[in-house]
Amino acid sequence: MTATIQHEALRKAIQRKRIQDRFFHITFLSATFVSTISLIVIYVTLGLESFNFFAHVSIVEFLTSTKWTVLFADKNFGVLPLLNATVMTSLIAIAVAGPLGVMIALFLSEYVSSTTRSVVKPVVETLAGIPTVVYGYFALYFITPNLLRTLWTNIQIHNALAVGLMIGILIIPIVASISDDAMKAVPADLRLAAYAVGSRKSDVALRVVFPAALSGVSASIILAFARAMGETMIAAIAGGFRSVLTFNIGEAMETMTAYIAQVATGDAPHGTIEYQSLFAVGLFLLLITAVLNYIGIKVVKRWAIRY
Repeated sequence: MTATIQHEALRKAIQRKRIQDRFFHITFLSATFVSTISLIVIYVTLGLESFNFFAHVSIVEFLTSTKWTVLFADKNFGVLPLLNATVMTSLIAIAVAGPLGVMIALFLSEYVSSTTRSVVKPVVETLAGIPTVVYGYFALYFITPNLLRTLWTNIQIHNALAVGLMIGILIIPIVASISDDAMKAVPADLRLAAYAVGSRKSDVALRVVFPAALSGVSASIILAFARAMGETMIAAIAGGFRSVLTFNIGEAMETMTAYIAQVATGDAPHGTIEYQSLFAVGLFLLLITAVLNYIGIKVVKRWAIRY
């Protein structure tokens, strides 16, 4: 009798376990489908509107022309000015976030206690939680007039340099957090072996830990660059809406995201070529970031050290 009761209780426990496993399986599978379907819908929506755009505009002109005057009477559809502004501001951002993020990661990984790390890392990651509109107006009303113009008197109030600097501050947590995780994943045996042969802490950090975590560090920089290219509010507020192909970072430039924001506010009626250009630029930017993400994944797989 007792054995029968125990067997029945065990059977019910196993049945409950199977129900729970099935529930979580369906839940996680549904979440995967939602994200996948959302991405497909985005690509289809952008693709359909872009198809209508390229029915009137040559893709060769779109990719090679140096003039972008879609919102003017004399229309030109060369995306190079927007692409140039996007790449330049992103490169400035990476020049700021790359070194600072890696140094922060080395500091958190190798030079502080776990208690200090638990305090400092959330503070660094808070930078990513600040609304980007705050960064934009901070660049426009403080960075440019109070800092940049003291060093560069001819710089315009809207300029690519301020945009890049602010985006660089914004993406520091991406570089720092991913790089720190990569460095913490380096086995302690490598550190101990280096210390055993008389290496200093700086030697261990720079010659052992950093090379071992290079794949993760590289991926963090690539992902941060993709995030910088997609930033909208800072570019729209501090960079201006001047679609001119120039390499002077002291001048106003319009990035791809800033143009999308400009048109999306209602400057172009629905169904017009101006409106459709929004989707063409959006699709172009999405493809670029997708390529960067793919490169990041390949870098991790190619340079990852197996322990």
